[in-house]
Amino acid sequence: MSGAVRETYVAAVQHDLADLTGDETLVGVVREPTGWFHAAVDENRPELGPPSELLGETKQRAEDLRMQGLCETGAHNAAWDETDFESRYRSHLDDDDGARRALDGLASRVRNGETVVLVCFEDDNKRCHRHLLRDRLRERTDAV
Repeated sequence: MSGAVRETYVAAVQHDLADLTGDETLVGVVREPTGWFHAAVDENRPELGPPSELLGETKQRAEDLRMQGLCETGAHNAAWDETDFESRYRSHLDDDDGARRALDGLASRVRNGETVVLVCFEDDNKRCHRHLLRDRLRERTDAV
């Protein structure tokens, strides 16, 4: 019996906007979580967050684009493309020992029937590593 893999963002959890039943495990995937983030999830796997260098570079580029007049979401999504975020994050999942171990652990839990909800900061309008992580985890578990 396989579990499921879903995702949401922390504000949706905090404001009861996420479609949760209470049977899921909320797994944060944030490199540097705040105290209030920890309070919203059951656990956090920082090794599944984007590497600090990639995150910093993307945030800086988004800030530069905002200063040029793009809206926050537009700047975030454009910075994602300009920093090759998707490819670099996938490489992190493949090449980093800690990320591989964390992904293996979550995959095992899902294969054993657990429903895991991946949680980070970005709302649904922004491109986010949790979508890539969700897809990778689903590929490894045949979960939905």
